[in-house]
Amino acid sequence: MNDDTQIAVDVRDAVKRYGDFTALQKISLGIRDNEFFTLLGPSGCGKTTLLRMIAGFEDVTEGAIFLYGDEIATLPPHQRPVNTVFQNYALFPHMTVLDNVGFGLEMRGASKADARKKAGEMLDLVQLTQFAARKPSQLSGGQQQRVALARALAPSPKVLLLDEPLSALDLKLRKAMQIELKHIQRETGITFIFVTHDQEEALTMSDRIAVMSAGSMQQLGEPKDIYESPRNMFVADFIGETNLLEVSVDAINDGRAVCHLGGGHELTCNAVDEVGVGSTVHMSVRPERLFLSDEPTESESLKGTVVENIFIGTDITTIIDLNEGPNFTVRTSNSDRGTKRIFDPGTEAYVNMEAGSARLLVD
Repeated sequence: MNDDTQIAVDVRDAVKRYGDFTALQKISLGIRDNEFFTLLGPSGCGKTTLLRMIAGFEDVTEGAIFLYGDEIATLPPHQRPVNTVFQNYALFPHMTVLDNVGFGLEMRGASKADARKKAGEMLDLVQLTQFAARKPSQLSGGQQQRVALARALAPSPKVLLLDEPLSALDLKLRKAMQIELKHIQRETGITFIFVTHDQEEALTMSDRIAVMSAGSMQQLGEPKDIYESPRNMFVADFIGETNLLEVSVDAINDGRAVCHLGGGHELTCNAVDEVGVGSTVHMSVRPERLFLSDEPTESESLKGTVVENIFIGTDITTIIDLNEGPNFTVRTSNSDRGTKRIFDPGTEAYVNMEAGSARLLVD
């Protein structure tokens, strides 16, 4: 997306306090029109609080929130052009699927005929037309989730807020719904703001992600940038799996930092402005950016002993003891077994790093 893309939701220095407790600490971000934007973080980080402030269910203690340029602080929830899909789908059990989807339209003044026509279009969008006459209790969890989504989309909101709507689904269905949600977002052109604590879910679906912790935003960016270039130790550790190693910076030459791991091991990686010689910081290396060999290679190589191989279906995870240094985790795809050797436990091997895979972090 270009920088001049219209901003749908503009959050400016938003603070939320409950008595002496600060749930959100000066959050500022701009969510673009027609963007699938995700608020990601552990439980209690403030992501749902921010979503509820956008929806109007929570007041803003300080700061402001704008929707397409208009401040919405004084607007009650029902007057904001946003809709919310909750974890609990809150479908009316005595109504048919069609009536559930059309209910909100009738409450907004649409005729019953118009509401049913629009509801039918939404059910077609979520591929549930054949279930229009059923009651919610006659549907699976995934089907109920799609009914709730159709009901939220029916009034054509400018922004759709989704508060962990897939958390109650089993793994296979959740993955299928991730693809379905992204498809619907693209087809409707509505801005989606999605809340989740599931890192893989966020990486799969999002145009951009805001990683949150303890009421503050740790990093904002596209999924690849956040995964490949985490800004600090929290983001590196929270997003996916990584080797997180304490290192001391011994020297910096031509933008490269020479780092000491302990046990006599050294690595060289790209320097960062905030880290100087003598600093003790952390380094992050993703396990899939490593491979094992009998001899050291031209890349960064560290000698160790294989502790364990763990088969996890698509991959094999290998734990390496660096002999008086830290342990490393190496991940090898099953499709790579012909090119990347798997070493038996107890054997010595070199851990080799792909160029640019080690990254210093600002703690």
